[in-house]
Amino acid sequence: MTDVSRSIGTRTVDGAQVRSATIARTYPTDIDDLWEACTTAERIARWFLPVTGDLRVGGRYQLEGNAAGTVEECEAPHRFLVTWEFAGGVSRVTVTLTALDADHTRLELEHVGDVPEDFWDRYGPGATGIGWDLGLLGLARHLDDPSARIDEAAFGASEEGRRFITESGDAWCAAAVAGGLDERAQREAADRSIAFYAPAG
Repeated sequence: MTDVSRSIGTRTVDGAQVRSATIARTYPTDIDDLWEACTTAERIARWFLPVTGDLRVGGRYQLEGNAAGTVEECEAPHRFLVTWEFAGGVSRVTVTLTALDADHTRLELEHVGDVPEDFWDRYGPGATGIGWDLGLLGLARHLDDPSARIDEAAFGASEEGRRFITESGDAWCAAAVAGGLDERAQREAADRSIAFYAPAG
């Protein structure tokens, strides 16, 4: 997972301090192809989840069995911002694409939101971070083979999946510690997040 970078920080939103988690990964494709993969319903369904709704500024979307939200900003083929409404909470996800050359594009995803303290203390950034790692892995496999799909439950139960999820949880723990958070607390939180995504058989 050395081609992925992660960081934890804070942002001021509407006058309040909220947590932010950022993940970035480089893909071997041009910016227009990556933009299409991230913004068209037909392709999103192949690597992430089926999505319905109006994927234009002001439109509402719904990911099957997951988050819903509103498309707040869209600057093709470089950046879009959506609200992320899930389990009663509202956060924001910004995706930025940067062409490194004709055949490589860097995707950066920032997830910003007011996470309840008890939830953060228990699970840390891995709660959503591992999910984004799995999503970006799915995107990589889609770009390599458009017919490829990841069944998250089956993947989490496999040896490869457990290893990937453990490495992701460890990496988010390291990002949290690098961001100034308590190492022991983050290690315990990471272990709980890893166990959630890849429960012991």
